[in-house]
Amino acid sequence: MRLFAAVLPPDAAVAELAARVEALRALPGADGLRWTEREGWHFTLAFYGEVAEEVLPELHTRLARAAHRHHPHELRLAGGGRFDDRVVWVGVDGDSEAMRRLADSAEAGGRRAGVPMDRHRPYHPHLTIARARTRSAHHRPTTGLAPYVDGLADFASQEWTVGELSLVRSHPPDPGIPGRQPRYEAIAAWPLGH
Repeated sequence: MRLFAAVLPPDAAVAELAARVEALRALPGADGLRWTEREGWHFTLAFYGEVAEEVLPELHTRLARAAHRHHPHELRLAGGGRFDDRVVWVGVDGDSEAMRRLADSAEAGGRRAGVPMDRHRPYHPHLTIARARTRSAHHRPTTGLAPYVDGLADFASQEWTVGELSLVRSHPPDPGIPGRQPRYEAIAAWPLGH
């Protein structure tokens, strides 16, 4: 099964972001982006990819230990940015260093459980809200992302306490249905600091 470790923002913060995203979707050219669905909004801490069933018990053990070693911390969704002209994301404000340490532990836990992991990259907490849909013959997106990033500059949700580490399963979209997105299912969660 296709798995990743994540922090899931609470409903109240998701609702605040959804209101801002609605405004962004009204901007000219917004239909040139694939907007992620709010049910799937999350902060990926570590991506594990396809994980064999027999690895799951050890992965659960490792993630439980990782959660135990980290304390709850305060965050809010805030601002935004882009990765090249491919992805628009919302960032965080608050104890992002605690989030980075949690991500490092989730990645290390996957490695120790025997999950083949890509090389380590510095963690950058972000929640993806849109991706470039089409590319021209020159492999450039047809929609510039700057107006969407500008529309997030003053965004800030209410603060919340990150209190758990979740293991999430990604179900691929149904084939042959344009615009369908993966469905995410939290299959386990561990409280931080316990």
